[in-house]
Parts: sequence; C-alpha cells; structure tokens
Amino acid sequence: MHERVDLTNCDREPIHLLGRVQDFGFLIGVDRDWVITHVSENAKDFIGRAPDDLLGRPVGELLPDDTLHSIRNRLQFLSPHRGVEVVYDVLIEGSDRHFDASVHALDAHTILEFEVASPLEGAATDIANVRNAIDRMAELPNLEDVFSQTARFVKLITGFDRVMLYRFDSDGSGEVVAEAKQSELEAFLNLRYPASDIPRQARALYVENPIRLIASSTHEGIPVRALRDDGPLDLSGSRLRAVSPIHLEYLRNMDVAASMSISVIVNGALWGLIACHHGAPHVPSMRLRNAALLFGQMLSLILQTRLTAEERANDEAVATLTANISRTLSQGTSAPELLKSSAEAFAEVLHADGYAIVQDERVVRGGLTPEREETLALCDALNALPGNEVYATHHLAAFMPKAADFVERAAGVVAVPISRSPRDYLLFFRQELVRQVNWAGNPEKAMSFGPNGARLTPRKSFELWQTTVRGQSAKWTPADRRAAAQLRIMLLEVVLRLTDEAGRERKLANEKQELLIAELNHRVRNILGLVRGLIVQTRSHAQTAEDFFSKLDSRVQALARAHDQITRHNWGPAALTELLETEAESYLLDKKDRLLLEGPNVLLTSRAYSSLALVIHELITNSAKYGALSVPRGTVNVSWKIERNGSLKISWRELGGPPVQAPERRGFGTTIIERTIPFELTGKADVDYRLEGLAGTFVLPPEHVVPGETMAVPAARKSVVERQEVTPPQNILIVEDNLIIAMDAEVIFESLGAEEVVVHSSVEGALDHIENRDEPLSFALLDINLGGETSFPVALRLKELGVPFAFASGYGEGTRLPDELQDIRILSKPYDKDTVASLLG
Repeated sequence: MHERVDLTNCDREPIHLLGRVQDFGFLIGVDRDWVITHVSENAKDFIGRAPDDLLGRPVGELLPDDTLHSIRNRLQFLSPHRGVEVVYDVLIEGSDRHFDASVHALDAHTILEFEVASPLEGAATDIANVRNAIDRMAELPNLEDVFSQTARFVKLITGFDRVMLYRFDSDGSGEVVAEAKQSELEAFLNLRYPASDIPRQARALYVENPIRLIASSTHEGIPVRALRDDGPLDLSGSRLRAVSPIHLEYLRNMDVAASMSISVIVNGALWGLIACHHGAPHVPSMRLRNAALLFGQMLSLILQTRLTAEERANDEAVATLTANISRTLSQGTSAPELLKSSAEAFAEVLHADGYAIVQDERVVRGGLTPEREETLALCDALNALPGNEVYATHHLAAFMPKAADFVERAAGVVAVPISRSPRDYLLFFRQELVRQVNWAGNPEKAMSFGPNGARLTPRKSFELWQTTVRGQSAKWTPADRRAAAQLRIMLLEVVLRLTDEAGRERKLANEKQELLIAELNHRVRNILGLVRGLIVQTRSHAQTAEDFFSKLDSRVQALARAHDQITRHNWGPAALTELLETEAESYLLDKKDRLLLEGPNVLLTSRAYSSLALVIHELITNSAKYGALSVPRGTVNVSWKIERNGSLKISWRELGGPPVQAPERRGFGTTIIERTIPFELTGKADVDYRLEGLAGTFVLPPEHVVPGETMAVPAARKSVVERQEVTPPQNILIVEDNLIIAMDAEVIFESLGAEEVVVHSSVEGALDHIENRDEPLSFALLDINLGGETSFPVALRLKELGVPFAFASGYGEGTRLPDELQDIRILSKPYDKDTVASLLG
C-alpha cells in the first residue's frame, strides 16, 4: 500500500540531516576537546589526507597555531548556536594552499568548513560597493525601485545569469517582484510560485542560515565520515550542506545548474528571497558571497524601516480620525448619528465599497451591500464565532456559503462587534475582484511516483499558467485589521454614553462588561508588551542564561510587587512610601540603619507607580552591587517634595560607599534609570555619578501625582543589605587586545560580583595601572598574545606582588609558558562565565 501523498511529504523531509556536503569545499567537525570527530570524504582532494588519517586526532595536528588561534577568537563572537563566522586566508598543515574557513557552533561540536581562498585585494571595494548601493536605495522614492535595484546589484557582483527578488504572501506562495537576467532568458517577472515549492523546514533554514549556495544541481554531495555512529550530523548552519534530491530535481527541471539564495528577513520573519540562477555550475568566492549577504541584511533593514513607517503613518491617521469622531460627543451627537458618521469615515480608510450598521435589529446601509435579510443572516453566522473580536475575510463565501448569492455586491467583509451577544455590528464590505493570476507552471502538483519515491514530484513545467480568481475581494491588510480594532475600542468607550435612555437599562450591564473586557485587554497587552521588552533587553545585555534569568526575575518581581500595590487600591492612586518600603523589604533585611526615607504622604497614579517601581528597583540593585549599600557603612537618603506647580521631585543620595565612576557603557539597567521617567511619564531624570556616591533627581509631572491625606510619615525608614555568603574578588584587571572579547570578559566578571573591572590592551598600559593603584588588585586575566607582544612581563610583575591571575589564549592549554610561569592556569578561548567562576573558586 502506497503512502498517502500530500504537501506534508515534502515538509517532513529532513533536509538538514542528509549527512553530505557539496564538493566546492570540505568539512571538519571537532568536539569540545578539539578532537576531530567528523570529516567529509573529499578532504584528501584538498589537503592530501584521508578521513581515516584525521578522525580521532587533535585538530592541532592539522591546523597551525595561528589558524587555530584565529578560529578560537571567532568562536568567541558567536552567540550560542547562532550565526556563522568567517576566517580568511588560513593555512593547513601539509598543504601549500590557502583557505577561507566558515565556523559555527553546534551543541557539543564546532564545525569548520574550508574552501580554497580567493584573493582579498578586492574586499574593501566589495564593501564600498555594498555601502554605495544601499545609500542610493535608501533614497529611492518607492519600493518598486528598491526591488529593481536589488536584482541588478546582486547580479552585477555575483555574476549569476538571473537574479530575482521573490516576495512571500500570507498564504506561503510567492511572487517575483524584480528580475535582472541575461537577455536570451525567459522572463519570470510577476510570476507566482505555490507555497509547496518551498517546504516549511526549508523556510526555517532560510532564517537560520541566510545565504545558501548550490554550486551544481547534478551533484548530490560528498558523505561525511564520523568517528562514532551517533546518527547524521545536523548541518542546519552549514554553508556546504548538500542539497535535497527533490530540490536538485526541481532545479534541473528549470534548467538551472547552480543557484544561490539570500534571505530577506523583516521583523524576524522571512519576507522573501534574493534568488540567483545560473546555466552552468558556479561558485562565487566566499568574499563575494559575504558581500552579497551583507547587502541582503542591509536591504532587510531598509524594507523594515519603510514598512514600519507606512504602518505608523496609517496608524496615526486612524488615531487622528478616532480622536476627531470622539470630539463630536460634546456637540450632543446621538448614538445612531455617531455610528453612521464612523462607518462613513472608516469605509474610506478601509477602502470598502459599502457598510452596514446593525443595532437592535435595525439595519442602516450605505454603498454596495447585501440586502437587509442577508445582512442579518451574516450577523447570525458571526455570532457563532468564539470571542468578541474583529473578524475579517476576503472570501466571505468560504465562511458563509449562502454569501455566494450576493458575491457581486459583497465578497469580503470586516465585522466590528459593538456590543455583547446578541451582538450589534459595524460591517464593511468589498465587492468581488475578478483577477488573473500568472503562475510559473500549474500550481496544482499532480501526484506521481518519481525518482524520489511516493511524494509530490517537483514540477517539470514552468511555462506561464494563468488562473482566474472569482468570488473573492481584495485582501484585508494587517493595517486594515488594526484600524477596525481601533474603531471598535473607540465605539465601546462612547456608545455607552450615547445610547438612548430607553435602551440604556436593558443594555447597560452588557456594555459595561464589554468596556471592562476591552480595558482589561488593553492593560494586559500593555503589561505583556512591557514584560516582552524586559525579556528582549535583558537578554541582549545578559551574558549567560543564569545572568539572564536572575536579572529578568528580579525585574519582573519588581513589576509584580508594584502591581500588587496598585490592585489593592483598585487601580487607583497608591502611596510612594508603599513602593519604596515594599521594594526595599524585598531586597534588604530589617536592620534599620541604612535606607533613609523622608517626605510628605504622596499618591501616584497606577501608570506612574509601575514605571517608578522599575527605576527604584534598578537603583537599589545597583547600590547593593556597586554603590553605598555594597559596603557596611554606606547609606542611601531618599527624600521627596511637592513643587509649586504640583510636580513631584524625588532625590536619591548615596553616601559612604566606594568611589563612583560613570559607566563606560549604558546597560539596560542604566537605561531604565535614566530614560523611563522622561519617556514613559514625560518627566525628568538627572543622574550624577559623583565620586562620593551616586546622586539622582527625578521629577514626575503633576498629572501623575495625587497629594495624600495629611498624616505623619516616618522621618527615616532604615534597612541593611543582605550580604553574599561568598565575597568575590573586587578589583579585576583584564589584559586583552580584542575589543569584543574584552567586553565579554568585563560583563562576565561584573556578573560574578566584581566591583571594579579595568581593561587594558597593551603591556605598557597594564603595568602602569598596576604600579599606580592605591588598592591592590584581587585578580587578573591576561591574554597571552597582544598583537606584537606577550603579556608575560605583566604576569611576572603580578607574581612578584602576589596577585592571583590566569592566562587566556586562542592557542589553547598547550601554549608554552616561561619556566617561572609554568604553574599558571591557561583558559582556552572561547571561555564563559562558568569557566571564569571556576578560576575564582
């Protein structure tokens, strides 16, 4: 019995586990001990050594020290299991050829892929060409010109016969929106391709690995040999990954001998592809491919900026329209008049051909619409939908088969509910749009048992296939749906106030409940948006999962404590003293000699309370880690007063702590302190990193402040910081000549509790820092190779002073040290927080 054949057959093909690579390079995989565990069988063609000679051997026997050092440094740049780094012009033992290497991390393995190197002389020119092309495209007046320029530029720099820009639709199908080709080739511009041409797992790999070269559609790949039989190696991130036989057949059916694709990713999703085709096998150099990849990434940013600007402009227009409609309330407008004026205004915004207002079984229509009874039948069908949200479809007959009877008047609808069940609605209609769609071949793949088994065999025909689409309207865009949702919120807020008195008693309870749901939905969305922002920003500044979870947990807990206080007051104003005391008690013990609070009783609005809670949390956390509360005798004075104009001025003063220096980089916590009140509350924040202690002044505008009842407030509220059981080294020296690695190390030591971390890139600077310190160093981490010098003179001086230290090296733990330094530990790059913590332990 044959397997059932449908689109999921292609979707289930494990294209990342084929166990083969293309033959324009070779692959080596190493484990955490840098022992070779995987080798492609064509390694001998490039370096004269067969897989059996390499498997199980230390990679240091194959790669010279300089090559291995460069690779280790590049690995330090990678986020865990994300991205590919490139090392140009490297040497391999036993070969006089130069290679370009792609490096990426994969769970317990590091994957090294080598191609014969191309000259680097033109690299600067390639980057300049990309920059100039992007600069010109950013100034083009419309997206169609940007699309066209994209295809022409990529064809010029890569040499492919045909380059297309391919844009995906919401249903997964795609359209060629720009093309540059050799004159003798058939044009594919404006042709559509069905979603089945690019299976789901292939789309996922386009996001993970944004450039893909297929050098020859006739070559099925070179097997990868493994030291142990642990199953096929995951090649998701591989540049050399072999190609699915199904896709190779697809390319051969198109008479394409080589192809390359560059992903266009907008807002984290696959927007489209730059697709390149060639009539003969073709391998652009790694240098050219990386220039094309950079161009694709810059194009993605241009598109994201343009599309975001268009959405913002549309949203602003809708917001202005709803505000104008709301202002008519003061002119005594009745509910029916408001609904009619809203429907007329939004019909234009939504490009609708007609509208209908259904309220209390009354139907008011304008433009092209179904008849009254047809409209009421549509409302009955809509009432069967779960929830009470905006519903939109461009194919109304698929939702309600009887709609086929009036398709010439209404083929698509946006339904805006304006009451609880039985619901009243504002309905916006679009008429049928009969259109011709040009496909690249018949989009309906016929089932056949081809060379790749029981599945949908790749299409063999790509000639123009034209279909006529009937019964559907133009599609509703995400901007249309947002506009309808905004209209619904506005109407829910005002219809209650404008409903005639006769119907108010009957509908009041339902409409209040609807308004409550809308308000709750609004607040929940705001809270979820804030938490999502905390996750994204904390993740971008956290170096480890432990650090990420620790910081995120403390910030979310601060928000939770603030919201607990707000909800106790039914989302009304809450006391500033409650905020300070609740946050302090969550982080400080009950000894009363450290935190001093003084000021009148003041209430804050719920919005101000939540925003200020994050600011206070970061101030207390930073003080406990680095400021006055990090030492036994330090204190923090918090005082506040109401200004003449009704604004609230809060002063934060730290005294008795270690010397304070302004941060060299602005982390997320610093950003919260300095920008939350100005951005969220249109107030002021002034932070002064004084030597004797941090001083901050924060001003909240009057609309966020409610004077409390006259009552005595304790002149001082005191607490003490909970001390860590283990005190980490406080004063750290890092000697590292690579900026990115130095920054990573600095963040690691800070996350482990170091109070002072100083970075130097040269022996002279490090020695000068050591000799001119008032306090002794606690620990030092020294990169052995600093360009043209080593850090050994620094190490010898530290040893004389009795300062503990360790080396870090891209050459690994086998680096030879001077005799007097033989007992010093060497960290192999890349290192992480756990490795550094083991040193301190």
